[in-house]
Amino acid sequence: MSDLKGELASLRIDRDRAGPRLRRWPLFLFVPMILALGALYALRARQAFSAPEVDTVRASVVRSNEAAAGTPILTASGYVVARRKAVVSAKIQGRLSDLRVEEGSRVRQGEVIARLESGDYEAQVQRARAALQRAEADLAESNRQLDLARRLTGEKIMSLDQLQTAESRARVGEAAVSQARADLAFAVASLANTVIRAPFTGTVVKKMAEVGESVAPIPPGVNISTSSGAIVALADLDTLEVEADVSESNVAKLSADQPAEVTVEAFPDRRYKAVLRQVIPTADRTKATVQVKVTILDKDAQLKPEMSAKVTFVEAARPAAAAEPASPVVVVPKEAVATRDGKPVVFEVLGNKVRSRAVVPAGERQGQVVLREGLAGSEMLVARPPDSLKDGDAVRVKG
Repeated sequence: MSDLKGELASLRIDRDRAGPRLRRWPLFLFVPMILALGALYALRARQAFSAPEVDTVRASVVRSNEAAAGTPILTASGYVVARRKAVVSAKIQGRLSDLRVEEGSRVRQGEVIARLESGDYEAQVQRARAALQRAEADLAESNRQLDLARRLTGEKIMSLDQLQTAESRARVGEAAVSQARADLAFAVASLANTVIRAPFTGTVVKKMAEVGESVAPIPPGVNISTSSGAIVALADLDTLEVEADVSESNVAKLSADQPAEVTVEAFPDRRYKAVLRQVIPTADRTKATVQVKVTILDKDAQLKPEMSAKVTFVEAARPAAAAEPASPVVVVPKEAVATRDGKPVVFEVLGNKVRSRAVVPAGERQGQVVLREGLAGSEMLVARPPDSLKDGDAVRVKG
């Protein structure tokens, strides 16, 4: 009986010893799960902190039928120049004996600017006058002999051949007088060329010679910096305008008499009213630009030739009858538009990632880009996106 109890006791389950073993196996499953979640969180945190930090701007919707009058269309850089200008030189070579102007001198058309040494030319004039007097005396003697020959021939005293000889001498004398008069006129003109006069009313912008220096005629088309032998550079400051280079892709935006505003680097706060005068009918293929000339309407004494200038072309005022009901358009700040593969795009912020969206610009308005397609308006966009930013990249928004 005792053996039977012992065997039954050996078959009894010891719950105090098996319980701890059964409770350990969930712990072995839970610990790897915690470690995996921790690793995933660390990876996500690392990616979040390594993402670039960006500023953001928002697209907006405005209502307008067209750009309003005065709205900037495009901006071009150039220089202030005088439409009427000249590099003044002498018509003959000589040494400068008198110079009556300085930089900034105001001269009138025909006013004497300078003189060359003229002693040789004055002597040539006197010599030409003496030659004319001799030719006139020879002609008078030839005419006297001709009259005598005609009378004697009529009395049958002189032969007809002798009369013809007298007539020939008279004609030679007339030719000699004509040549002497031409020589005198040439000498007088050469003497007059020693006096240099202003070709038009203007201001001396550069003096290029001093008294005692030799000057000479210069070929047409030279500029102020390379005009060796010239005397002064003259400009009519009442004809100041701006010559600017416009990109070939923007020339179509301009029309005749397009209004504009001009600023110069010397005093950027001063704005001048201007109007497009001419679009040069040829392009510069090395720069892919077209030169335009803009007339300044309210110029003042502060403007100087060769100043660096910036021209902003603006929309012209439209008649009230031409107004149409306004339609909404989407605008975004210029700093939000980037270029990828030669096409304009913006980067929309969605959570902690960006989405690249292609857009179609339709011009600019007061520092913002008008979009024809691509956005609905109100999207949050990356401002000044880095060149390395691409679709799907993670970002951190500042602030």
